[in-house]
Amino acid sequence: MVQDQKKWTEFHKQEFKPKKFQDRDIDIQIECCGVCGSDVHTINGGWGDAPMPLCVGHEVVGKAIKVGDNVTTVKVGDRVGVGAQIWSCLKCKLCKTDNENYCPSQIDTYGAPYPEEMGGVISQGGYSSHIRAHEYFTFKIPDKIPSHEAAPMMCAGLTVYSPLLRAGVGPGKKVAIVGVGGLGHFAVMFAAAMGAEVYVLSHSPDKEGDAKEFGAKEFIVTKDKNWAEPWAFTFDFMLNSADAAHEFDLATYMSTLNVNGEMHHVGLPDQPLPQINAKMFTPNGCKLGGSHIGSRPEMFKMLQLVSEKGLKPRIEQVPLSEEGCKKAVEGVHNNDVRYRYTLVDYDKAFPNR
Repeated sequence: MVQDQKKWTEFHKQEFKPKKFQDRDIDIQIECCGVCGSDVHTINGGWGDAPMPLCVGHEVVGKAIKVGDNVTTVKVGDRVGVGAQIWSCLKCKLCKTDNENYCPSQIDTYGAPYPEEMGGVISQGGYSSHIRAHEYFTFKIPDKIPSHEAAPMMCAGLTVYSPLLRAGVGPGKKVAIVGVGGLGHFAVMFAAAMGAEVYVLSHSPDKEGDAKEFGAKEFIVTKDKNWAEPWAFTFDFMLNSADAAHEFDLATYMSTLNVNGEMHHVGLPDQPLPQINAKMFTPNGCKLGGSHIGSRPEMFKMLQLVSEKGLKPRIEQVPLSEEGCKKAVEGVHNNDVRYRYTLVDYDKAFPNR
């Protein structure tokens, strides 16, 4: 757990109280957990204040060891995952239309208060021995996907898959992915596997080889002068996975969109976007949007795609420890990882659980 946002790389092992166990809850003994940019933005204060002490981690894979009386989708012994959302009301119009990721009452996997009837505690994440999750936000992992690869799909994978799916990405579509990092490398793989023609926009020329291995047809270096001119009116959908949009010339990026194309943001920087002029949207009738993770049906569709297509994300495994957590969050912050960290060796970190 992190005690202080000013000391966000200092992790210490300590106990926390989980939410009250209820009839649709599942207790999970954690095997591994991905390290997400959200973890870093939260513990270092980039996204504002967070309740401390805090255990982050919302890319969890482990084994179900206890299930509530009304749980029907998971049994004890199943290998399951938990992503960035751990509860919603399941009653509102959003929840009833597979938009529970936008439920006004949703609870994040860490750093969010549970109502008093659930224990009144702050939710705590997956850099821990166990996690308690509602069954609707617990997902069985296909046998073909190794745990350390499945873990970062729980947030990073779903975060890019959902907007690609909702945009109708597939054969005949030209899709631009901005940034080839933890999110972007999933986005390139998924868009290509869905049948689209994929283009990568990046300021890092040394990633061209990797991008094409992931499925990109073209690699466009955005540091080059007038880089956008040859690509005017080209892309039906642009997914920005880089958390550097505050530094973008948005008008230039948007000029590459086809008529009524969309630039969609899932990379969320600490700083605000550049000032936007309404006239920026008129030359091609383009749109600017964003999204928040994805729904339960989208999670299962993503896992099915990965399993059937044999997609292999690029993962670096880091043993869970105080020093391992420090290495991982610093690596994400400094953009040193290619392309995702997963914390592993939980049995060594928690030998008596």
